[in-house]
Amino acid sequence: MGGRRVEARKDGRGARWPSKDPGERLDFAVDWTARLEGDAITASTFAVPAGIVGEASSRSTTMTTVWLSSGADRRSYLVVNSITTAAGRVMRQAVRIKIKAKSRA
Repeated sequence: MGGRRVEARKDGRGARWPSKDPGERLDFAVDWTARLEGDAITASTFAVPAGIVGEASSRSTTMTTVWLSSGADRRSYLVVNSITTAAGRVMRQAVRIKIKAKSRA
């Protein structure tokens, strides 16, 4: 996965995944470790706006992942991940992703 992972920020704003081509289907993750402070994720949902497709999602006790496809070239989308923890905390992280067509050779 490499660079397609961001760390959850304390303010829940300002995170960015690297851009993707409209034809790509890739996994993108949010690492919640620092914000959890020893707690564990028990539920996760991703709100994906119209125009980009959230195909599937998964979670571990510290990380969440969503598979994204489609999207309009040169458009930016805001995806919001909401989690619930074992202690009952509810947290949200907004992550921006830009769609950028790769050059064709």
